[in-house]
Amino acid sequence: MAIDMGKLNAFMGRFVVDIGAAMHAGTVVLGDQLGLYKALADGPMSPATLASKTQTDERYVREWLSAQAAAGYVEYDAKTQQFHMTEEQVFALATEGSPAFVPGAFQVALGALRAVPKLAGVFRTGLGFGWHQHDPLLFQGTERFFRPGYAANLVSSWIPALDGVEPRLKAGALVADVGCGHGASTVLMAQAYPESRFVGFDYHGPSIDWARQVAAEAGVADRVSFEVASAQDFPGHDYDLVAFFDCLHDMGDPVGASRHVKEALKPGGCWMIVEPFAHDALEDNLNPVGRIFYSASTMICTPASRSQEVGLALGAQAGEQRLRSVVGDGGFRQFRRATETPFNLVFEARP
Repeated sequence: MAIDMGKLNAFMGRFVVDIGAAMHAGTVVLGDQLGLYKALADGPMSPATLASKTQTDERYVREWLSAQAAAGYVEYDAKTQQFHMTEEQVFALATEGSPAFVPGAFQVALGALRAVPKLAGVFRTGLGFGWHQHDPLLFQGTERFFRPGYAANLVSSWIPALDGVEPRLKAGALVADVGCGHGASTVLMAQAYPESRFVGFDYHGPSIDWARQVAAEAGVADRVSFEVASAQDFPGHDYDLVAFFDCLHDMGDPVGASRHVKEALKPGGCWMIVEPFAHDALEDNLNPVGRIFYSASTMICTPASRSQEVGLALGAQAGEQRLRSVVGDGGFRQFRRATETPFNLVFEARP
């Protein structure tokens, strides 16, 4: 083998970063679950003080703090031998409602990794691995990962980017949120548009139970309901708006889902499709964001689609061209990119 030592060393440097990130994921979830980040957000403290505030063991906490400092997730002052967090670290790690809150993403990673032994089997057989077959940590993490982005963008920019939709919602509309999961998007819309009625649908029963509880706690249960149903058979007609948040690519039969949405919309109704950001060409997605989405798609999205009827397996990096084709095959004649963020594409479709 003709080894270029410069290239090898560069690759090994990337490996060091990657294995550190993989190991670090577990420490972030521990810090989140044990309240370590939230406690440390109060100000500089020693491992003993943080352990006392969180009722944890000082020796474990000292090792955890050292790992966080090495990762740049907390700061260490060698003179005082205390640890603290910057305002930006607090915003991202200890502020649950912030648009930059990241611990949920690490829950997604750990939840997905627990399925790796079973995923090795479906790689060999070509069979699927359903969303419902994953560890519950994935469901919890997905809601906490996506909710900050929805909170930052859904009401402020995504819905206003749809032609004529926001006035309808303010006046009183009927909305279906399909593939709603734990109901974060449904509840956010219900809070913003109290004159409208919202129905969340998901095929995963435990997620629907969770969503009902979330709606009750948020005080919107009077105008929000949740039902177990798939994208191909959710009930109801004359919806002013049907919304799919980060789920169309997971479906086995997205064309069938498109046809059903067309039948469920009232005349002049709108279908909002939110999907992970992706370019049409593979080479244009070979970047840090694409790496996240392709990895998640390998372990979650593609196996989920393959577990369902048709099993089209669009993948999380389907891109606008493929999505346009799917929606068009479902009978929609109008399709446009309404807006975007670094992580999402937002499309508007009309019959």
